[in-house]
Amino acid sequence: MESIPTRHRAHDALGLLVQCRPGFEADAGQELQASPARLAAAVHGQPQSGFVFLALEQALPHDELRRRLDVSRLVFARQSCQVLAVIDDLPERDRLTPLVQRIEGFQERFSALLLETPDTNEGKQQSGFLRRFGPLLEAALGKAGCLRPDSPHLPRLHVFFVGARQVWLGVSLASEGSAWPMGIPRLRMPKEAPSRSTLKLAEAILTLLSPDEQKSTLRPGLTAVDLGAAPGGWSWQLVSRGLRVTAIDNGPIAPSVTATGLIEHLRADGLTWRPKKPVEWMVCDMVEQPSRIAPIMADWVATARCRRSIFNLKLPMKKRHDEVERCRQLIDQRMRAAGVKYVLRIRHLYHDREEVTCYLTRR
Repeated sequence: MESIPTRHRAHDALGLLVQCRPGFEADAGQELQASPARLAAAVHGQPQSGFVFLALEQALPHDELRRRLDVSRLVFARQSCQVLAVIDDLPERDRLTPLVQRIEGFQERFSALLLETPDTNEGKQQSGFLRRFGPLLEAALGKAGCLRPDSPHLPRLHVFFVGARQVWLGVSLASEGSAWPMGIPRLRMPKEAPSRSTLKLAEAILTLLSPDEQKSTLRPGLTAVDLGAAPGGWSWQLVSRGLRVTAIDNGPIAPSVTATGLIEHLRADGLTWRPKKPVEWMVCDMVEQPSRIAPIMADWVATARCRRSIFNLKLPMKKRHDEVERCRQLIDQRMRAAGVKYVLRIRHLYHDREEVTCYLTRR
């Protein structure tokens, strides 16, 4: 990827901004370049910057760009927006006035304001400023008639501070990106959960399932299997929602999880164990090669041992995008062989590190 140009005139900086985990810029860029959208665009990014920019050779209307590039399918994007302008000379003493004037110039109304920075040490240093600046900007935009929180169908406004004086302005629909600024959920670690891995499944449920899917598929009384369950972080997420879980692992399950009375712990190999009766859910966070895990997960769904599954794929240090696509193909081959129509969603979540989280279900 090329380096992001240091200066843009506001009306030239049109394209797509993708925020990602620092260190994954090449993967996010490769994913954009591999898109079949035929945008004749260049991807710019710098290592450890936490974002990449898909610069269009020719400006496109919002709806046209959305039609040609489905950003909801991007794996390595935490958050994305269509860039309308880049301003790199904000005065430090009054950043509010020029920002409001530039946003008013779009002659658009927005349903929400998302103040964001790259997820880097430099970006985190701006968090105090954003907490103070955010209410002032929101009030000013509301007074100018630019913000309409009562109209969720309107696009959201992204104000992305790269530095103290440079800001990127963009738009997205709520259905296209994360509901959280920067794609970072504010989840609290439950006291009863035995490990922080529980936050991975909590984020996966919120990110990969719609509210209606969460309500209908995570009901009390449904059955689930947790492969490689120890110490029980993922099992805890399921039993906290009232599901009955069979935890498969040769290791111990934490007492806080077994005390729920909704867990049956079987000491067995999660890669080879199979249930006697079909279950609604199978989840898996085992440390194995992704090309080994993917076909097993697909086989569970293809053979109707489970209706749906959430699982992690531990990626190699290099060619992570290629490995994701390889696993996607392995899953597709197994589902096609079984003649099963399916839905597969894959995302590199905030709580993931060298892994991606997948949701697979029969259609």
